[in-house]
Amino acid sequence: MPEPAADLIDAAVASGRIPGAVLAAGIGSPEPALLHVAGDAQRDQDGRRPMSADTIFDLASLTKVVGTLPCVLRLIATGEIGLDDLARRYLPSFDGAGKDAVTVRELLSHSAGLPDQRRYYRFLHDADQIRAAALAEPLVSEPGTTFCYTDVGFITLGELCASVAGAGLDQLVRELVCEPLGLSDTGYRPSSLLAARIASTEHVGAAAKTGIVHDENAEAMGGVAGHAGLFGTAADLARYAAAWAAPESEAREALQVPAWLAVEALRCQTGGLAGGGRRGLGWGLRHDRFDNMGDGWPASGAGHTGFTGTSLSIDPASGLWAVLLTNAVHFGRGPEHSVVGLRKQVHAATAATLLDRVVQ
Repeated sequence: MPEPAADLIDAAVASGRIPGAVLAAGIGSPEPALLHVAGDAQRDQDGRRPMSADTIFDLASLTKVVGTLPCVLRLIATGEIGLDDLARRYLPSFDGAGKDAVTVRELLSHSAGLPDQRRYYRFLHDADQIRAAALAEPLVSEPGTTFCYTDVGFITLGELCASVAGAGLDQLVRELVCEPLGLSDTGYRPSSLLAARIASTEHVGAAAKTGIVHDENAEAMGGVAGHAGLFGTAADLARYAAAWAAPESEAREALQVPAWLAVEALRCQTGGLAGGGRRGLGWGLRHDRFDNMGDGWPASGAGHTGFTGTSLSIDPASGLWAVLLTNAVHFGRGPEHSVVGLRKQVHAATAATLLDRVVQ
C-alpha cells in the first residue's frame, strides 16, 4: 500500500528536496477531501515564510492546460476556430516552410513539427520580437508525424487566440476561464501587493524570484504567454480540475466546454506517431513519456506538470482530481530537488486513499 500522500510530502520537505508544498485532492466536488500544507513558501538568506493553503504559486507549464487550452476550446465551441482548420487561417504570421499544413489540433497535441523550446530571451529582449521569432520558428519534422512537447507551439496558440478574439491573452484567460469559474487568485502578472502570499522560485542574482514568472521567455514577453506565466492557488486549481473530472458539475457548466469537445481533449491524439507521446489536446495521458500520475491512478486519467514543481491530475471516469503545488526550484535545478518521482508517488497515494473511500 502506498505511503499516505501527506507523509511523502513531509519527508520531501524534511530531507531538503523541496521547501514546501500544498496538496489538494477530491472526487467530484471542488471541495478538497484531502488538503495538506507543508514547509515554506520562502526559505533563504532573505527570510523564511511558511507555506499556507492560500499560497500563490508560479504555475509554469500548467499555464498550457489551465489558461491557453480552455481559451482555444471556448473559441472552438463558439465556432470562431475550427479544430482541424489550418493555423495560418487565423494567424498569417505563423509562416515558414511546411507551416501551411499545420492544424490547430496538431498545435494542441504537440504534433505540429515544432521544436521543444528555443531560448529567445538570450538574444531578444523585446516581447514583440520574441513573438515574431516564435511564429517564424522553422519546423523540425513534418506536421502530424512526430510528438514533441513544445513551448513554441503553445506560444503560437496563445497568439492565435489573441488574434482571433482581438484581445490580449491575459484578458481572455480572465474573461473565459477565471471569472466564470471564480478563480479569484489566478492570473498573469500578480500584483506586488500579493508578494507575501507568493511562493518564491529560483534565485537570480542575490534574490529569489517572487511574483515574477520563472520562465525566462515568458518574462521577456512581459509575463504573458501561452506556455507559461500564470500564477494561482491550490483552491483555484481545484475548481479547474473538478470542471474536467466531474462532467456533470457546476464547474464544468461554468467552463462552457461542450461534452463532445471535452471528450476529444482527453482522447489520445498521438497514437502511432514518432516520439513516444500519449497526448490529448493539451493534456498528457496515462503512460505518456511525461506521465505525472504514477501507478494506481486510473487508466482514463490525464494530467500536466510545470517546471517550477507544479502538477495537476484528473480522471473523468471516477471524478478524481489532485493538485500538487511545490516551489522546488527555490532550492535550485539540481537532480536532488527533482519532484518527478515525488509527483508520481503522491498522486498514486492520493488515488489509493480517495478511491478506497468510494469503494467503502
